[in-house]
Amino acid sequence: MGMGSKIEGPSTPAIRRDPYEVLSVSRDSSDQEIKTAYRKLALKYHPDKNASNPEASELFKEVAYSYSILSDPEKRRQYDSAGFEALDADSMDMEIDLSNLGTVNTMFAALFSKLGVPIKTTISANVLEEALNGTVTVRPLPIGTSVSGKVEKQCAHFFGVTINEQQAESGIVIRVTSSAQSKFKLLYFEHDANGGYGLALQEDSEKTGKVTSAGMYFLHFQVYRMDSTVNALAMAKDPEGAFFKRLEGLQPCEVSELKPGTHIFAVYGDNFFKTASYTIEAVCAKSYEDTTHKLKDIEAQILRKRNELRQFEAEYRKALARYQEVTDRYTKEKQSVDDLLKQRDGIHSSFTIVKPANISGSGGNLSNGSSSKISGEDSKAESPGEDGGSDGKDKSGKKKWFNLNIRGSDKRLI
Repeated sequence: MGMGSKIEGPSTPAIRRDPYEVLSVSRDSSDQEIKTAYRKLALKYHPDKNASNPEASELFKEVAYSYSILSDPEKRRQYDSAGFEALDADSMDMEIDLSNLGTVNTMFAALFSKLGVPIKTTISANVLEEALNGTVTVRPLPIGTSVSGKVEKQCAHFFGVTINEQQAESGIVIRVTSSAQSKFKLLYFEHDANGGYGLALQEDSEKTGKVTSAGMYFLHFQVYRMDSTVNALAMAKDPEGAFFKRLEGLQPCEVSELKPGTHIFAVYGDNFFKTASYTIEAVCAKSYEDTTHKLKDIEAQILRKRNELRQFEAEYRKALARYQEVTDRYTKEKQSVDDLLKQRDGIHSSFTIVKPANISGSGGNLSNGSSSKISGEDSKAESPGEDGGSDGKDKSGKKKWFNLNIRGSDKRLI
């Protein structure tokens, strides 16, 4: 959500030159002078107009990269103070020129876009040139109304929004939605000195719920746009820390208010293969005072949260390193305890020695494990009966020579 990004997304050139030199402007040039210089060079080297000149494509990339630095107050300040070293070039966006892609590459780009990979595309040079020449058809879009339509890929529908003094003072919002989830760009053009329109801002559609949408908010306070590609790049580089970069895509919009008069907006078809269905509407913030206050408050909260996250990231990284340290120790300590207990069990088991009992085959076992043998001849003990035999008779036919004392009986066997 926000009002618009810079005109083109920069990809880092192989060799970086002084951006002031690339755009042929001085270090004290105004924002408008830098913007004008960029427009001319971007059209001159646009890939659409230089399909057979690969050098022009590199120059176009260099021009876009230079403008991305000088058009951003913070990046320009950093560059002026410390050069390229102060810039995180890897965090910059990269856009592709859809019209310059072959069929196969377009299919791959469409596939990645479908999978949720943010792919930004440049605006056709034909659209930019026709706007700059003032040869486009501009349809009126009165405040408080909406217009629906379908725009072909790499084409644009232009709308003129006329506002009076009171509406300009209250603030204006321009929003575009697509229930078909089409991919599009919302563009804002400034009046050029030659009578045409120069591209000033652009907002790429993003999926919000069941629709794709884009909006520009001119409400007299700083409004921010969220660039999802910043978080996507951060996630690719460091998935663990991607959360902390989530609000780094928050970028201040260049324009916070509109003056009375007619302002030019356009819906650009950014689908890869088909037309983009859309509904564009222009509203005055006067009818949405509560909503405007909520937006101002939530923008301030998000900015504070971004600063808090920057501080919290350092704490988190430190705690994460400590956590990794203690979990590594936990694993080692657990293994050490398991090994000690295993050794202990082995030592305990070594005290258990099992040996078979020594059994004699000819004598009876006694309680102490010894055996006795009857002297003279083998005889068998009989269960004592009432008269000393099991049935009162001497089965062996011989008289016993020993006496058996039976507890609880006074009888003897002789």
